[in-house]
Amino acid sequence: MKFLFDLQDKYLAPLFEKGGKFEKLYPLFEAGDTFARTPGDVTKGAPHVRDSIDQKRLMIFVIYALTPCILFGIWNAGHQFNVHNNVEEATFLMDMIRGSLMVLPIIFTSYLVGGICEVTFALIRKHEINEGFLVSGMLFPLTLAPTTPLWQVALGIAFGIIIGKEIFGGVGYNVLNPALTGRAFLFFAYPAQISGDQVWVGSASKAPLVNQIMGYTPTTTDGVTMATPLGVAASSEGVSAQAALADAGYSLSNMVSGVIPGSIGSTSVIAILLGLGYLMITGVASSRIIFSGIAGAAAMGALFNLLPLDNSFAALPFYYHIVMGGFLFGIVFMATDPVSAAASNRGKLIYGFLIGVLTVIIRVANPAYPEGIMLAILFMNVMAPMIDHYVVQGHIKQRTKLARALNHA
Repeated sequence: MKFLFDLQDKYLAPLFEKGGKFEKLYPLFEAGDTFARTPGDVTKGAPHVRDSIDQKRLMIFVIYALTPCILFGIWNAGHQFNVHNNVEEATFLMDMIRGSLMVLPIIFTSYLVGGICEVTFALIRKHEINEGFLVSGMLFPLTLAPTTPLWQVALGIAFGIIIGKEIFGGVGYNVLNPALTGRAFLFFAYPAQISGDQVWVGSASKAPLVNQIMGYTPTTTDGVTMATPLGVAASSEGVSAQAALADAGYSLSNMVSGVIPGSIGSTSVIAILLGLGYLMITGVASSRIIFSGIAGAAAMGALFNLLPLDNSFAALPFYYHIVMGGFLFGIVFMATDPVSAAASNRGKLIYGFLIGVLTVIIRVANPAYPEGIMLAILFMNVMAPMIDHYVVQGHIKQRTKLARALNHA
């Protein structure tokens, strides 16, 4: 392998470097080169810092952590499709095949369209291709339903990359999380289709060739719609939200396992916790944001339980808010974005806690949008610089006070 890299450095690299025949395509060459190996380049001036982990490796670690969510999401999409189309003879393999046919085109479209946007801006600005897209391009499709039209996927990821990141200057300069920006755009642009309270379970009648290959005949013609747990809880007027969830077939156990309709990557608490464990072991994600966010949601949910409100959703046990919807997925994989999140240690605690609090407030107070985590993270993305500012100012005042006390002593 070293022999091949030596040949590349000697004969191929000069073609893409300054003055080379393909100088304008250097960002593409650099992206492929640094993805395959860690270059031996060092800074021209001191200090020289060497580390085994660079940004690309960091982002790849996040993709590794997302793997349980991706695999489970593929299986669950196929399983829900087969169950609600009365395909009783469906096996695990059939579920995986059907799920792959639904989910993989969405992921491919996200990477293709988003990648074109990234490369275009890199070539125009003559800088390296940003590594952050490795994660944004995967997070965005995992927030969508498995039956989202591909044109909406393309439109959403293009909006998220261009408006959410590139217009600010690229990675390191964006205020908002790009994946959530694209998801928010689709939600507000197409609220009837991406409302968060209904999940479309696709129709087997629309895939006759696949049905023939897999060896079954669909019994439904148009498919069905299924209310998500959050949609059921938000519309539970006159009865307790817990009872409404039970009547709709949602229990605490199946919401933890994730074998329910929902977004591709966010239904299974178990899969998310596996990813969380990997992030904690590798030290990639901020535990302060994650656990303070969970504490904030639990505290706000418990407070609503104590208040005498005429709202069945408010009376839902606080721990339901942790396992319902995309809360855990959002707080683990999106709120911890190192660019758009708070940077100071104390700021991370405040930032995460307020995301949890706002998520529950939005869910309970706004029945039109029962999810909450997306808007809570985006709002706190905007507030993160202010949080860090006041944390730093507080440190300065504290140290100034301490210095004066020592001088007087």
